[in-house]
Order: sequence, then structure tokens, then C-alpha cells
Amino acid sequence: MALRLYDTKTATVRDFEPLQPGRVSLYYCGATVQGRPHVGHVRSAVAFDILVRWLEHSGYDVLSVRNVTDIDDKILEKSAASYAADFVPDEDYPAGEPWFALAYRFEQAFHEAYDALGVRRPRYEPRATGHMTEMFTLIRRLIDAGHAYPTTDDSGDVYFDVRSWPAYGELTRQRVEDMQDAPDADPRGKRDPRDFALWKGHKDGEPESASWDSPWGRGRPGWHLECSAMSTKYLGPTFDIHGGGLDLRFPHHENELAQSAAAGDGFARYWLHNGMVTYEGEKMSKSVGNTISPEEMLASARPVAVRYFLGQAQYRSQLDYRPSSLAEAEAAVDRIETFLARAGEVEEIAPGDAVPEGFAAAMDDDLNVPAALAVLHDTVRAGNTAWDAGDRGTAVARAREVATMASVLGLLDVPSPSRAADDAGHAALASLVEGLLEERAEAKAAKDYARADAIRDRLTAVGVQIEDSRDGARWSLARGTDKEAAHG
Repeated sequence: MALRLYDTKTATVRDFEPLQPGRVSLYYCGATVQGRPHVGHVRSAVAFDILVRWLEHSGYDVLSVRNVTDIDDKILEKSAASYAADFVPDEDYPAGEPWFALAYRFEQAFHEAYDALGVRRPRYEPRATGHMTEMFTLIRRLIDAGHAYPTTDDSGDVYFDVRSWPAYGELTRQRVEDMQDAPDADPRGKRDPRDFALWKGHKDGEPESASWDSPWGRGRPGWHLECSAMSTKYLGPTFDIHGGGLDLRFPHHENELAQSAAAGDGFARYWLHNGMVTYEGEKMSKSVGNTISPEEMLASARPVAVRYFLGQAQYRSQLDYRPSSLAEAEAAVDRIETFLARAGEVEEIAPGDAVPEGFAAAMDDDLNVPAALAVLHDTVRAGNTAWDAGDRGTAVARAREVATMASVLGLLDVPSPSRAADDAGHAALASLVEGLLEERAEAKAAKDYARADAIRDRLTAVGVQIEDSRDGARWSLARGTDKEAAHG
């Protein structure tokens, strides 16, 4: 079965055929670094990380690009607010912070969140502020083609003329007449209120450092222009996939498509959009108080469980968070890890090349991760059954498949918060527990069952669970602690 992806532009599931055989070019929208990442940001990053991993597993060389929008109205507004006499600083927004320092600090916060969840860095991660020359070139092409115009009011603004491009609205299937006005600049110099800014003239009160010399005067780029200029620089005028959150379809992606196509670029051949994250079925809102941040998730569950939760839904669907969500994800991850640890007692388990046919079919079906996870957990159960029956060879074979599937989903690459300390602690714990299990085995052999039971009770009291089998006793830490399967 060939990979099939849902293309937002055509509203159909299409066979994926890359522009160049064996190579995939992918651009997906990254952060506007005005604040800390929210759960929607990290859900999107996990979704596209899974896409890249599956493409690579399928044999493609993936050239991935994710942008950083480090100049924007909101960044400037938050920086300006920090200089106000009545500003009340907090840990996220200190007093008197320049816009570029604020942007860089939050860019690092995004990297920390991505790294914590095992989201791999893209091949390139360009910043908007580093690509003014490419933006000037694109604006000039649009003006020369009759699809953009500088204003005549001395503002220095340059706008895209939406009426000049008959295909405008094709991504979201809207008519111009039904669209909302573009709120990105003062409408006084616009021919149509829906025309959007390509270049914004510098205004009194804005920091001089937030403007650049251009053929149309000092100013800064419009949000939509940035992505078109950066994606085509690194991927060429036509590339395979453009992705991002569902909330970016309009106006951001619609405007990207219009300005790039109007300039003569083929631009993206497939458009992928991931769904939103809700809280018990409702849209998350700070005013309602039903939000949860990535930091809160990571404080209440292991990073690998947070990754499992964020990636477990089909990427296009809504992902609903409930108070029990992370505990359920933790239990699912625990089953995978416990089985891999059991099989690892026979020989080292590492990801390979082969996955079960059902897993491959699910991933090729527009990244149907829920169906893929069902195959993964079925394989875990089959492996445990083989282990319990004494069929170690089959158990190890199933473990290799599980490890490969877990690797594709990014579950093996999530770092432990303090892996070195954990490893040392677990080694010490294992030595103590195994010594007590030897004493228990000796007591049972001597038919001193009272002592054997006392040792078991002592271990249970401190959170060590014992499982007796024909191969001897096995131990693990009770759920709610750092889990470690040990030798029998």
C-alpha cells in the first residue's frame, strides 16, 4: 500500500508522489516566539515529527524546514509593554526587555519543549529576521506582475492585491466577498480591506532596531511573506508538503499560497493540517480556566507518556485532554517498556527495518496512528504470551517489531529528565532487591514460608511488586514511581 495523505487544498486523500523520487521536501510552520509554547504548538510538532520518521522509515530522504517568526506585531507589543511605568513583571515577562531578547528567550523555550518530547530538529530552522533579501525579491516580483502595490500615503506599506488574483481563496474554498478584512495594518492605503500586508512601514514609537531598509522605505515584513520567502529558499519554488495547525489555514496559509502562486511559484503540492487540542471537549481558554501547558503535563507525567498522549490521535482529528489522559498514556507506555525489558533479558533489543503489515498499512493510511498503536499493543500481547509459554525466540522477534514501531512513533527517543542519576539509582536498587529475592528463594527452599512471605511484604511495602513464575521471581516498581523491570 502506497502512502496516502489528506490534502487540505483538494479536500481528498491522495496518493503521495514526491516531486523527486526517494526525496521529500517538507515545510511546516513553527513558532511565533512571543511567549512560551502551548499544548497546540507541541502537538503539531509531534505530529510532523511522526510524519518525518515514517517517511524516513519508508526509505525517503526528508529535507525538513521549520521556521521561527522572530519579528511580529505581538512580539513588539509585549516588549513595548515591558517598558511601561505601570508594567508588572513576572517570570515570563521581565521589565524592560528588548524585542529581540524576548524573541530569542522564547525561541529557546520552544526548543526545550521539543527536546523534552523527543521532537527532532528539522534540517533547517530559519529565522524571519535573517531573510530580508529574499523577501524584498518576492515583493518586487509581485509588484512587477501586477499583484502587489506600494501605498501612496507615505506609510511605506506594500500590500498584496487580492482582487488581482482570481484563485485567491482556493485553499479554504472561500469567495473574496465572504472573507473578513485583513487586520494586519492600517486600511487607509488599501485598495480593498482584505488586501494583506507584504511590508509594513516603520511607525513612530517602534524601535528602530525592528526595521530594515527596503526599496519602499524602512519597515518590517508581513507575517505571511516570511514563510513564502523562507520555504522557497530552502526547498525551491515547488516542494512536496506544507504543514501546520488547522488554525493557520486562514488567513496565513491562504495568503502564503496566493502570494507564492501569483509570483509564479508552484509552491506546495500537498497541504497537511493537524487538529486542535481541547479540554474535555471544550476549546481551551485562559479566561475559562480550562488550559493545561506543556510544563504542567511534564510535571505530572514522564515525558515519554506526554509524547504518547500528544501523538496517539490521528493528526487531523481533535485531541481531547482529560484529567485521566496522562495516567492512561503512562499505563500504555508501561506495558510497552515492561515487555521490552522482559525480552531484553534474553538479548539486546534494538529497532530494525521490519514492522508488521498492519502497522505499515495504518501509517500509510494518512498516518492513522490509533490503528498503528493497536497493532503495536497487539504485538506486545503476542510477545508476552510467547514469553509466558517459554518461546523466547518468538518473544524476542515480537520485541524487535515493537521496538521498531515505538521508534517510528518517537517513543524510544524521549530523554529521561535525569537519566544518569536514574541509571545509578536503579542499579543500586536492583542489587538490593535481587539480594532479598535470593534470601526469599532460600527461605522457600527451606520451607520457611513465613520468612519468604515477610520478605515479599517488606518489598511490597516500599513499592516493589513481585511476580512468581516457573523461571523464578521477577520484580518491578509499582505504578506511580519510575519503572524498572529487573531480572528474575
